[in-house]
Amino acid sequence: MIFALFLPVIVTLVLGSILIWLGWSPLTEWLSDSLTESSVPGMVDPVIGTAGFLVLKAWMIPIIAVIILLPLAGIVGLAVAAVWIMPMVLAHLSRHNYPDVKPRGRHAFLISVWNAVWVSIVFMTGWLVTLPLWLIPPLGMILSVFWWTFAFSRMMRIDAVADHASSEERKSLLQDRNIGFWSIGLICALLNLLPPAWVFLPVFSGLVFAHFGLEALRQKRDLSVTTEPALIESYTKE
Repeated sequence: MIFALFLPVIVTLVLGSILIWLGWSPLTEWLSDSLTESSVPGMVDPVIGTAGFLVLKAWMIPIIAVIILLPLAGIVGLAVAAVWIMPMVLAHLSRHNYPDVKPRGRHAFLISVWNAVWVSIVFMTGWLVTLPLWLIPPLGMILSVFWWTFAFSRMMRIDAVADHASSEERKSLLQDRNIGFWSIGLICALLNLLPPAWVFLPVFSGLVFAHFGLEALRQKRDLSVTTEPALIESYTKE
């Protein structure tokens, strides 16, 4: 579990370093050109050569580059946690906390990989498309929380139940507990605003989602066991 705790962070740091190494210069040059060339002719042309504009551009471009590159590395780290770390978490919880919840899932790894891919693509696309809205306070903070809530919720909910729930159970469970999964994703997104939380948050989120999903699955199966005999008895009486 110690290895599991640090693997997503290591992946994020390594990928972030690679992105910065390979993409920092092209990205900052593109941002600099875009910031200058996108000026409305006749309105801000006299401003772009002033010292104030140059200082502002020197501060803005690195910040924007970090806002673009760091989340891209972070979503890959979360995908690693979902695909490779969540099975370790589920195995631990299944032995100690939920031995009565029997696995009924099929093709869990393929489902997990596909889910991680599409969630990552939607997250990265949405993050980049909505990035200009960060210039409107306080949309930057709101959008950051929204997209990370989406990432945590949609990424982890599938992996929390894919091993143990059948296809029918999974669809019903995700629909019935949708608000709960989104609420956990929101809490994780708020914690994600604190950089020290990045160390433990991928595994912590996996534990919370797994506990929530397995407990919900246990309750669903217990309910079906208690209601089915009652339904059979009512039918026989009729």
